[in-house]
Amino acid sequence: MKRLQDKTLIVTGAAQGFGEGIARCLAGEGANVVVADLNYRLAQETAESLGGWACAVDVTDEEQVKSMVEQTMGRFGRLDIFISNAGILRAGGLDEMTLETFELVTKVNYTAFFLCAKYAAAAMKRQRAAQPERTFDIIEVNSKSGLEGSNKNFAYAGSKFGGIGLVQSFAKELVGDGIKVNAICPGNFFEGPLWSDPDKGLFVQYLNTGKVPGAKTLAEVKTFYESKVPMGRGCSPLDVARAILYCVEQEYETGQAIPVTGGQNMLK
Repeated sequence: MKRLQDKTLIVTGAAQGFGEGIARCLAGEGANVVVADLNYRLAQETAESLGGWACAVDVTDEEQVKSMVEQTMGRFGRLDIFISNAGILRAGGLDEMTLETFELVTKVNYTAFFLCAKYAAAAMKRQRAAQPERTFDIIEVNSKSGLEGSNKNFAYAGSKFGGIGLVQSFAKELVGDGIKVNAICPGNFFEGPLWSDPDKGLFVQYLNTGKVPGAKTLAEVKTFYESKVPMGRGCSPLDVARAILYCVEQEYETGQAIPVTGGQNMLK
């Protein structure tokens, strides 16, 4: 019996990057995986490759989020785990950050988590009413930037700090409904498009904004960030998936923000 055999879960932002890797790992543990993403074509390709099902969603649109959960319930008859992974990052200091960009980051990383939790929890409560012995999980893929401020990256860090506030508050509100709510705070996934996209990845953004003093090449930016990790490497989707499995299997933990950072962030 695999660890998530017959469970149904949604992973938002799962067409590529961390989300794809997480979805792939959890599908390998026997779960029915809904690959939810704004890029529906790519979501379909990813879902087909891992034996899941694709759903188009803009997580900032309340009706689309509601529909995603309803479609999942209609297709599978259950929703056991919701993984809120979709997010964006726009680096920049106070001088260059526009209100429009700040609000976009907040909308995708913070407000959308509220929407996803709202409709996932509603479906889980209905299932709990019919089967009081069942338990469920809502998990936010947060960031190490939700644990410590980030220079010239305040829009992202602020949204992630806020996400942990939501996680703790939702955990207290939903515990009586058999719903655990936790956050995973990964370190940097250097190989994913968030960092390595040649046009708008973080290596490019950080080089252009001067976030790494003295760096003149993308390789120097990467070396700078790798040097900050005691284990000497970035985070992988498998590292995050293992933390998610811990959250699901641990019956006595909720409201936590779990670092997966190779020792870069340590709880105090």
